[in-house]
Amino acid sequence: MSIFREKRSPYRVFDRDISRARGEAVLRNNILAIKVLAEMLKTTLGPRGMDKIVVETSGEWFVTNDGATILQKIDVRHPAAKLLIEVAKAQDKEVGDGTTSAVILAGELLSRALYLLQLKLHPSIIINGYKRALDIALKEMNKRARAVSLNDHEILERICKTSLMSKNLGFATDHIVRIAINAFQKIVKDQLREISIDKENVLIVKKLGKSLSESILVEGIVIDKGVAHPLMPKRVVNAKIALISSPLKIEKAWCKAELVLRSMADIKQIVEEEIRYLKENVVEKILKIGANVILCENEIDEIVQALLAKNNIMAVKRVRTSDMWRLTKATGGKLVASLKDLSEADLGIAGTVEEIKIGHDKLVLVKDCPKARSVSILLRAGSKRQLDEAERALNDALMNLITLTSKLRYVPGGGAIEMALASIIRKEAKKYPNKEQLPMLAFADSLEVIPRTLADNAGMDSTDVLMRLRSMHEKGDYAYGIEANSKKLVNMFEAGILEPVKLKEQVLKNAFEIASMILRVDDIYMGLDFFEKPPEPEDKNVPPISESEKS
Repeated sequence: MSIFREKRSPYRVFDRDISRARGEAVLRNNILAIKVLAEMLKTTLGPRGMDKIVVETSGEWFVTNDGATILQKIDVRHPAAKLLIEVAKAQDKEVGDGTTSAVILAGELLSRALYLLQLKLHPSIIINGYKRALDIALKEMNKRARAVSLNDHEILERICKTSLMSKNLGFATDHIVRIAINAFQKIVKDQLREISIDKENVLIVKKLGKSLSESILVEGIVIDKGVAHPLMPKRVVNAKIALISSPLKIEKAWCKAELVLRSMADIKQIVEEEIRYLKENVVEKILKIGANVILCENEIDEIVQALLAKNNIMAVKRVRTSDMWRLTKATGGKLVASLKDLSEADLGIAGTVEEIKIGHDKLVLVKDCPKARSVSILLRAGSKRQLDEAERALNDALMNLITLTSKLRYVPGGGAIEMALASIIRKEAKKYPNKEQLPMLAFADSLEVIPRTLADNAGMDSTDVLMRLRSMHEKGDYAYGIEANSKKLVNMFEAGILEPVKLKEQVLKNAFEIASMILRVDDIYMGLDFFEKPPEPEDKNVPPISESEKS
């Protein structure tokens, strides 16, 4: 008897729509994706950097040279590029600046790593070498950093101006710097030598009109609302402010009921009873505790509005929850859930509360607060795009100052600290075996991409600039960097081009993190829908179908 073997298909591990890529090709593709983004941002670095026009899918467009904004708005599909954008967002959230430098440095680290891979170095050896060089860089950078006090207004101003060098603020730069420093010093807390600060304590309100130089700092809060009733006072001096989250009106009954009205007298009696109830339980309670300004998170009944206006009390309804939280910090008041819980001790204090009109918009300024731990900045500009760019610039300046509080030390900018660290790492690399030297030397060479890019964007000969800087740093002049506006190599401390050491640490750490994550990937599994379907080739020998044939 013959035996027939059953034919079986080979065992399938993955779905038919799953594509797998592995090996050196994966590393090359991932590194190429990172390099594309790095090259895109290179021309935006420094005071002589170029701007980018970003057009969104909705048709909206804007002009900026802010690396974090560009990366957040562009649409990418490659997984490695998405990974880079996630790390860039973390950089922007953590220190608010240095995103462009981190991306450029990560791209350079991966370019050098690709060359080392061609020399048959394993990715783990490259990562270990990069980590060793990073540790040396962080240690030596702190040795060369200088201490600063938060009362040193001159250093704070120089750090802010360094962060705004690449922003298109024109003659308003000094004014924006002063606003940022004053806002920072109002909200910083120094208790038991531990400095704590919250960026959320600074509210930025943008309004079209006038110019950037007419932007103002309010020691309090700007509420993007007008007063609730036209007969209410528009300005209150020595304000005692009640902060209430519940609505000031008669609550509806939760049970079903039927009310029979037999005459107009019955309607009049109901209205009079409502007025009496609201007067006794709302208005008289407010008058009794001495409040002359009411800021309510919810609705205020029209009858209550009229009664408050009659008693010369200002009220603002539907104030945003975030603004109510800031008002507690600014006025020292307490947000109460119900009017029944309100007492005189819960009232906030402000020197002035007034309504102003900007164009067709009405704003209420709660200012001159003696207990202010929250402030507002009212930004003015002639166009929406200029307002948006000014907001990004102001955020960068504030975040640089906030970053400074976590480690009160600063380093020279203009590529000086990168050149110094590159020189030190090259000397330290000689202490290790040949194979381990290569990644460390690659890390040192990668650091020089920052001064090289600054020189290129300033129209200088980057090769000549790097050679001169290397010579200076070998002699111990570690503070010399590139002053792009004058196209000279100067002492950055003397030129006032300074950056917080915490910011530079974060740039190095995030660049290393991006490079190490990409180098550890050796397999990618993708659905086929990840790739766009190529267009079908057009056959010129086949005549087009006529309309009669289609039907």
